[in-house]
Amino acid sequence: MIYKQFQDIRLSALGLGTMRLPVLDGKDAQINEAAAQEMVDYAMEHGVNYYDTAWGYHSGNSELVIGKALARYPRESFYLATKFPGYDLNNMGKVEEIFEEQLKKCQVDYFDFYLFHNVCEMNIEQYLDPQYGTDAYLTKQKANGRIKHLGFSAHGSVPVMRRFLEAYGDHMEFCQLQINYLDWTFQDAKAKVELLKEYNIPIWVMEPLRGGRLAKLGESHTARLTALRPDEKIPAWAFRFLQSIPEVTMILSGMSNMDQLRENIRTFEADKPLAEKEMSELMEIADEILGKKALPCTACHYCTSHCPQGLDIPELIKLYNEHNFTEGGFIAPMALSAVPEEKQPSACVGCRSCEAVCPQQIKISEAMKDFSEKLKSVSF
Repeated sequence: MIYKQFQDIRLSALGLGTMRLPVLDGKDAQINEAAAQEMVDYAMEHGVNYYDTAWGYHSGNSELVIGKALARYPRESFYLATKFPGYDLNNMGKVEEIFEEQLKKCQVDYFDFYLFHNVCEMNIEQYLDPQYGTDAYLTKQKANGRIKHLGFSAHGSVPVMRRFLEAYGDHMEFCQLQINYLDWTFQDAKAKVELLKEYNIPIWVMEPLRGGRLAKLGESHTARLTALRPDEKIPAWAFRFLQSIPEVTMILSGMSNMDQLRENIRTFEADKPLAEKEMSELMEIADEILGKKALPCTACHYCTSHCPQGLDIPELIKLYNEHNFTEGGFIAPMALSAVPEEKQPSACVGCRSCEAVCPQQIKISEAMKDFSEKLKSVSF
């Protein structure tokens, strides 16, 4: 296992995420505790010392199971992270109640790492609002030693992250981002990394394989990568990409079985960042994968000056592309929850004025109609 230095501690470069633990009968809330314990035992034996959980994972059972699994080991032998569930606005104002319960569920007296969970368009106002006391309470817990390191995770846009950092950046010690070679441009991960560099904040990575999407590629893409590194398996390319980003300290993987765990641990026996040619090839493959499902919007904004509804069409197309590629998910609905009704995709009147000036000849009105229909089945 390779290790990264974070302040005065050595962290395994691979961390065990617990959002996708093995389950019984395909039911997310019913974790297979015996299988989860076996995975934790194997991870500990092979040098993994970082374990990431959260209030909402596995319908609230992840913290219980990981706490029980780690309780068999000396407290100083592992680093445990969990998060305040601000993705649910009903939790705002309950930070003390939730934090105390998390300590009990995880069977610990302190958390090594604690995060504001999912800073985004939907909750940025509440996270910044002092009436809820979230930051005040968590910084107090850090001062009294019950949180060793305080940070945040983010799925929001760069402007949302910047607002959060302008308020709290002076005491944020790390940030957890969704980074992989698809989202480097698709979700502006590169720009988010640059923002964090301004604040000298180390980066933790989530979704390195984009929920398993990058664990297997098509035959032609596989052949191209294999030609460059014959002994490298396809999932490893996603990790090598991340090993090529100097600001990345921790890479979390939500492994759901022993095979995945063993293979990932083998990958992290060595640090093998990509050479320039390898990076170029991987980026080309990412563009090709995205191009099959994404509308080719270049955000030129010609369309916006011709929209009678004043819609931010490039941003809506960006969210539409995300929703289509992910085949649903929470990113687009989450972002749109902060958008006024009169600026939603459903506000498009289908006049096609935007299409008349679109250099990419995108059928924008059809995309907005399709987006609106898809969003009807989403409750957020």
